[in-house]
Amino acid sequence: MRALSFVCSGRYAGILLSCVLTVSPVLAQQETREPEAATGTYQQQLVTAKSYMVSAAHPMATEAGRAILAKGGSAVDAAIAVQLMLGLVEPQSSGIGGGAFMLHWQAKQQQLTSFDGREVAPAGATPALFHVEGKPLDWREAYVGGKSVGVPGVIAMLYQAHQQYGKLPWAELFNDTIKAAEQGFSVSSRTARQLAMGWNKGVSQFYESKQYFFPQGKVVAEGSILKNPAYAATLTAIATKGPDAFYRGELAKAISERVQTAPVNPGTLSEADMAAYQAVQRDALCMPYRLYKVCGMAPPSSGGVTVLQILGILQQFDIKRVAADSVQATHLLAQAAKLAFADRERYLADPAFVSVPLAGMLAPEYLARRAALIDLTAAGAAAEAGVPEGAPALVSAPSPELPNTSHFSIVDAQGNAVSMTSSIENVFGSGLMVGGFMLNNQLTDFSLSPVKNGHLVANRVEAGKRPRSSMAPMMVFDANNKLVLVIGSPGGSRIINYVAQSIVAVLDWQLDVQQALNLPRVTHRNDYLALEKGTALAAQQAILEDMGYKVQLQDLNSGLHAIMLTDGSLQGGADPRREGSVAGQ
Repeated sequence: MRALSFVCSGRYAGILLSCVLTVSPVLAQQETREPEAATGTYQQQLVTAKSYMVSAAHPMATEAGRAILAKGGSAVDAAIAVQLMLGLVEPQSSGIGGGAFMLHWQAKQQQLTSFDGREVAPAGATPALFHVEGKPLDWREAYVGGKSVGVPGVIAMLYQAHQQYGKLPWAELFNDTIKAAEQGFSVSSRTARQLAMGWNKGVSQFYESKQYFFPQGKVVAEGSILKNPAYAATLTAIATKGPDAFYRGELAKAISERVQTAPVNPGTLSEADMAAYQAVQRDALCMPYRLYKVCGMAPPSSGGVTVLQILGILQQFDIKRVAADSVQATHLLAQAAKLAFADRERYLADPAFVSVPLAGMLAPEYLARRAALIDLTAAGAAAEAGVPEGAPALVSAPSPELPNTSHFSIVDAQGNAVSMTSSIENVFGSGLMVGGFMLNNQLTDFSLSPVKNGHLVANRVEAGKRPRSSMAPMMVFDANNKLVLVIGSPGGSRIINYVAQSIVAVLDWQLDVQQALNLPRVTHRNDYLALEKGTALAAQQAILEDMGYKVQLQDLNSGLHAIMLTDGSLQGGADPRREGSVAGQ
């Protein structure tokens, strides 16, 4: 471990302003805008309970999950109810027209597993899917319409999880959302503001979404009552007939026709693509951190791997001695993230198509070598990808992941838990609506160009492939394999920074979950250092620029939802940057 020594002078707004950093030589040898815009802040307080708890991105979704747990339902049962309601009341962020990743902890059996409900590229997709006349589309043009729509995975994944871990009948989990869709619900401030901002032009131009969100030609206002009988009918069919009602028959035909006849960027998704979809159950990915074990999703999620890499790099430093609001904390978080993102861009993609060197990327000796590259006094240049054991010959390339996503955390009365992140990608997805729900634009999570500098890109488009994702549902266990933290966030590729910073805040800085979620956000994706504007972090800008950082102050729109398990108590937090809530008993 690299021991850090700080000689500091001066403070402003609680931030250390001037410090000289040294490393013990003996120990050192041993060792733009965001498409889902911010919509204000909401008052959040730590919530405690003794039996069960839900933390989700909208109060109606939280209540739907709480009601299921109160009936004796399992964490998976509650997750289904929460996601169905989110698709109604938070349509800009997630829904049954998108995909998801779920971590599930079965307390009695001490078993952790994960479910991959990521979208799949249709059989007609080629590496040149987003090319026109030999050149890649700008992502602002690529995401709208049919080309960007992958086969949705949420319903298949939820059904598979329910088959194993559900307690209440499948159909019963749909009742509250069907009722709300039929009787109407109040449009939230966040949904209304996202619509008014008009970021996704397809929503106001494509017929179905225009009719729903712009009745009589005017955008729906906050507090107005919105009914969605089409969504109620869709859910009624799925509740009665199971996932076949979604992946086969009239609804599958309607989805494929909507994609193929889209007014903009018509795609190839077919009824056969819908019928072929399979969710995948995978082993979770775990790594020691301090006295804990931190677990997340394996690829095609890059979130779990990259969060673990960040933590593994930070493990080389005594970060608990660094103040959470200090320049040093910002610097270490940024440097660890830079290195991890460099590896992410090169190696992480769907493991069914690309050899991913997971063991090498998470090997302690490899992460120690990466940490040794950090200069404690300077930002340095952009990080280069390392060469972990088993690394294939690939070239780095970005993909334009957008931050329109939702996360919820659940613990049931038996101690079982779900950490689930779901997404339709951009705000309101592709802009296409069918059956009362939005279709995703997840295929723009692929690299839009398959080749760079004559070398293949790992995350290139291929038929049947799952695009890389930054979604990072995580769980943390103590030395006795007891669950202590359930956490995750929306936020596009910044999810990784948000979740890693919050885990450090809880485990190293000993903050409660609400304090951790309240912290000003710091992100670095091996591009520039973003500090959350309007927070005390702004006072660090000049010092960090002197260290060589390119600094931008901007809205960092996390949406963390977390539950911490302590002796005999559950403590829940919800991100103040979104309108979520926590409930339990």
